[in-house]
Amino acid sequence: MPAPPNARNLAVFCASAAGINPNFRAAAESLGRELAVRRIGLIYGGAQAGLMGAVAEAALAAGGYVVGVIPEVLVDLEVAHHGLSELHVTSTMHTRKALMGQRSDGFVILPGGFGTLEEMFEVLAWQTLKLHHKPIVLLNIDGFYNKLLEFLDVCVEQGLLKPANRALLRVATSVNEVFPLAGL
Repeated sequence: MPAPPNARNLAVFCASAAGINPNFRAAAESLGRELAVRRIGLIYGGAQAGLMGAVAEAALAAGGYVVGVIPEVLVDLEVAHHGLSELHVTSTMHTRKALMGQRSDGFVILPGGFGTLEEMFEVLAWQTLKLHHKPIVLLNIDGFYNKLLEFLDVCVEQGLLKPANRALLRVATSVNEVFPLAGL
């Protein structure tokens, strides 16, 4: 399927694991479907496992355009998804994130672990350095990120994070809230 003309794309960062809360998978699937319905391309980590696989499969099933970007080291580990509209295999994690950032018009973060958090904080850091001006939306399903958000508020209280930079991370609690916060 060719990319729609003048397509907008959202990069989605999330776990290659499913987690124990079924609402995480439901949100990933809902986000994937909604991206397809709105004709917004999905740029994601390229795996067929976990929440990554769920968002991609749902977007594909709804007729969406899905671009996977996966580094060589993870092709076998995360089981690369070979049924995508595009699959890019990169040499490093750095080139993966750079390509995802270049191809996207904004970022959405679903539940995840170290990799997801690292990707989120990197795009936040890029924005504080004025390397991009793309919206960053945290999809806080069932309060998964509440303690992290509290910690960021502590960083502000302690004078280690500027309030304006803290505000760069927009927070949605449902898939429907993501799109206005992402400017779409």
